[in-house]
Amino acid sequence: MSSITRRALGASALLAAPSLAIPAWAQPAYPARNITIIVPFAPGGSTDVVTRLMAERMTQVLGRPVQVENRPGANTVIGAEYVSRAQPDGYTLLMSSGTTLTINPIVQRNLPYRIEDFAPISLVSTYPFAVIARPDGPKSVQELIDRAKASPGTITYGHNGPTTLTNVAMLMVLERLGLRMQDVTYRGDAAAMNDFVAGNLDLLVVAGSTAVPVQRNGQGRILGWTGARRMPQTPDVPAFAEFAPGLEALSWFGLLAPARTPQAAIDTLHRAAAEALMDPRLRERLYGEAQDIVGSTPAEFAQFLLQQQELWRPTLARMQVPLN
Repeated sequence: MSSITRRALGASALLAAPSLAIPAWAQPAYPARNITIIVPFAPGGSTDVVTRLMAERMTQVLGRPVQVENRPGANTVIGAEYVSRAQPDGYTLLMSSGTTLTINPIVQRNLPYRIEDFAPISLVSTYPFAVIARPDGPKSVQELIDRAKASPGTITYGHNGPTTLTNVAMLMVLERLGLRMQDVTYRGDAAAMNDFVAGNLDLLVVAGSTAVPVQRNGQGRILGWTGARRMPQTPDVPAFAEFAPGLEALSWFGLLAPARTPQAAIDTLHRAAAEALMDPRLRERLYGEAQDIVGSTPAEFAQFLLQQQELWRPTLARMQVPLN
């Protein structure tokens, strides 16, 4: 057994450790009431839509309403902290993104939660980011590289926060390609998109949920993906790894509960999540947004979280991403 596997299994046991047993006669069958999934983003975004589709199917599987509540703010910290402090009974869950548990624990000095405050249920999906150029911008990655090297620091790109995975992924691309550009921070994709369409930005760095419709509508051109391979939704668009071998910067969605949630509840929720991820509507939605469906076990998700920390901690230090 590898060291990472041993650590992952230990982390899984720690993150999902059952609470102290109480007499069987006092334990109602789980679930006995409504379940709430907290989304740490505003309504209408990809995380919100995917979570609501999952909740709809999980309701059918569990026989109890699974509802979604949005608690956005502070780069997902507000929603995550709320769940970390919730009663560990399986009735309050978190739909996390990569920023929440991959980047925030590294760059936030006084983060009010830790990875160990959560019990993994299932890694839902992973996805790369897209770099989009305006219709009058560069037509290929190579043309972008040539322009950036000819005029260092003059090409602008929009993102939704200096310590979000959106920006960190772009920083990795620039580092590996030896380029320098000017970043512009926006409060959400909508504001960045408005400036991009108005011609005030050269590039936009966004997830596939935004990028694919932009290209389809002729508002921009996807130059490349930050994953290790091309996406089947856009087979003619290269991965930046084709120009910088080994480059891969992904985000993800994952379902978690507060630490010390009973293992029986974790197992029940995992089965419901796995069933939800087989739903054709959800799979079609995720595919359309250039996401790869995972549907991991809790132990596999715990291992994934450890691997993400091992990947990003030295990477962020090397790129000198500022601490908050």
